[in-house]
Amino acid sequence: MQKVKSGDLDKMGLLFERYHRPLYAFFYHMVRRDDACQDMVQNVFYRMLKYRHTYTGEGEFKTWIYHLARNVLNDHFKQNKSANHEDVNAIADKLGGGMPADQDFETRQDSEMITLAMSSLSPEHREILVLSRFQELKYQEIADILNISEGAIKVRVHRALTELKKMFLKNKRTA
Repeated sequence: MQKVKSGDLDKMGLLFERYHRPLYAFFYHMVRRDDACQDMVQNVFYRMLKYRHTYTGEGEFKTWIYHLARNVLNDHFKQNKSANHEDVNAIADKLGGGMPADQDFETRQDSEMITLAMSSLSPEHREILVLSRFQELKYQEIADILNISEGAIKVRVHRALTELKKMFLKNKRTA
């Protein structure tokens, strides 16, 4: 990113190759709409170019790019307040390995219920779980992105997991 900042814009291709999939996954876990996710990824890279002068090189680049991604996501939510997010129908088609049919069905059903439970969480809880569990960021990295302490992140993750478990069990009982 330092090279991009100093004018070597060809290095953006390398950054895109390295970060577009994790960013897409982050957005997908938050909004569940392919078209919106692709647009938001492009918007992050546009903002990287536009605001490259603000990149200081202090701290990790990943923190800076996720900070941009969160801003893009917040803008998306502001622009689409009434938009309803797509539901749970996007679970992977096949769960590999020769799993017995009934076990395969139960695993799929549990995956769908977890996805449904995730979509029922508040955006704040969903975001903290996506960053910590799906994007596998360290608590300190998340703390840097959100500008809060690592201890506060641990508390938020615990609360989000507790809420997720509650929603999952509720969905399981009603199924």
